[in-house]
Amino acid sequence: MFWSKKKSLDQGHPAAASSDARPGAKNRPTPRRRDQEAANKRPLVVADRKAARGTDKVRRKEALARQREAMVTGDDAHLPARDKGPERRYLRDYVDARWSVGEIMLPVMLLVLLLSLVRTTWALTTVFVLVYGLIIVAVIDAVLMWRRVKAKIAAKFGPTKVPAGGAMYAVMRAFQIRPTRMPKPQVKRGSFPA
Repeated sequence: MFWSKKKSLDQGHPAAASSDARPGAKNRPTPRRRDQEAANKRPLVVADRKAARGTDKVRRKEALARQREAMVTGDDAHLPARDKGPERRYLRDYVDARWSVGEIMLPVMLLVLLLSLVRTTWALTTVFVLVYGLIIVAVIDAVLMWRRVKAKIAAKFGPTKVPAGGAMYAVMRAFQIRPTRMPKPQVKRGSFPA
């Protein structure tokens, strides 16, 4: 009914049927929706699963290699999400620039373990004092360090830019021995970030 009128109109006007290339125009007919959807369809499961698994494995290997390299060099583009951002970098640099009690805990605990094998009263008393005393001092040092670095991050980046989970991030980094920290320290001791 309606389309017959359109056909008769198109046949009556030969200029409407032939389209000349106009500048700024699309100059092609709009594709039908069915054709566009068919062109965009891709299978959920590829036909050659073995080849897909191989390419996926290679892609994952390359991504992990870039991430490992970034952990050594400090390249922010390829770091994992928990380490990205200028606030996290500032936090890492601040922790790496200072001496903390937490990083000497592991070597002292090894000494305490050896002392605990000696079954004398003085050795057991020394073990008790060393373990609990060192833990208390390390916790106090970590709390004071976090308060200082939190204030510095708020002053530099703004009070809303203090990273969520930053306290645990800083404390866990402070409790690791410096050479084993990942991402690797990018600053020397004593050179605090500006």
